[in-house]
Amino acid sequence: MSKETTENPVSDNEIARRAEKSIQKKFHKELFSKFAKAIVGYGLIKPNDKIAVCISGGKDSVLMAKLFQELKRHNKVPFELVFLVMDPGYSKVNRELIEHNAKILNIPLTVFETDIFDSVVNIDKSPCYICARMRRGHLYHSAKDLGCNKIALGHHYDDVIETILMGMLYGGQVQTMMPKIKSANFEGMELIRPMYLVREKDIKAWRDYNGLRFLQCACKFTEGVVADLSGSKRQKVKELIRRLESEDKGIEQNIFKSVENVSLGSIIEYKDKDGERHRFTDDY
Repeated sequence: MSKETTENPVSDNEIARRAEKSIQKKFHKELFSKFAKAIVGYGLIKPNDKIAVCISGGKDSVLMAKLFQELKRHNKVPFELVFLVMDPGYSKVNRELIEHNAKILNIPLTVFETDIFDSVVNIDKSPCYICARMRRGHLYHSAKDLGCNKIALGHHYDDVIETILMGMLYGGQVQTMMPKIKSANFEGMELIRPMYLVREKDIKAWRDYNGLRFLQCACKFTEGVVADLSGSKRQKVKELIRRLESEDKGIEQNIFKSVENVSLGSIIEYKDKDGERHRFTDDY
C-alpha cells in the first residue's frame, strides 16, 4: 500500500496523480515508450477495438491498466477499455487488496466471480496449468459477453525470454510467447500482450517509487505462505539468465532476438502453422 504518515496522510487522488505523473515523466522511456512501441510494432490495437484489460492484482497487470489509461488520453486511435477482474475464489484479504489498489489508482473495475480454485483443489497433475487454462477461458467468455473483441494480459519482456529458454531446456522445442494470438475457441476474439517490451525491473522500480503493494501470488493454496520458488523451472531459468547477463552483457537481448532471426534453411525440422512437419531432407 502507499506510504503514509499519520501527520501527513496521502489522499487517494494524490496517490493516483503521482503514479500517473511518474509514468508520464520519470518512467516514460522505460514504461510508456516501450508499451506504445509494442502496440504499434505488433499492431495490437485497431480502430474501434473494445479491450478487456485483465487485472489479476499483481504489479504487471495493474501497471498495464495505468498505461492503457495514459494511452487512452492521447486517443489517436478510437478504442474502448474495460478493466476486468476475475475472482477465482480469492481470500477476503486478497480481494480487498485488489479493490483497494484499484480505488487509490482510479481504475474502475468490472469484477466477476468463478469457482476455479475449488474446481482444481483435488487435481494432482499440473493443477497450475489447468487453473491457468480455465482462467483464460473464463476471461474470454466474460470479455465477449461485455462486447469486447480483445483481452490484454500483462506478460512482460522477462516472461518472454524465460519462456523461450524454458521451451528449449525443458520442452525440447523452439517457441515463444507471442505478442498477439487469435482465439481458437472464441470466434472473433484475440489475446494481446502490450507489455511485451517492458522490463520487469522497471515495473518493480515504478511500484517501489510509488510505494505500492500488490499481490505476489493470488493462489488460494499458497496465500499467506512464503513460497520457496528455488526449485521451480521458471525460477531456475530466471536465475540462469541473470547470471549469464552479469557475465556477458547482451545475453537477454540475444535470447529475445533468437526467435526473430530464425533461418529455416538451418533448421533440421519444423512445424508450420497447420502443424505439418517439414524436414530439411525433404528438398535436400
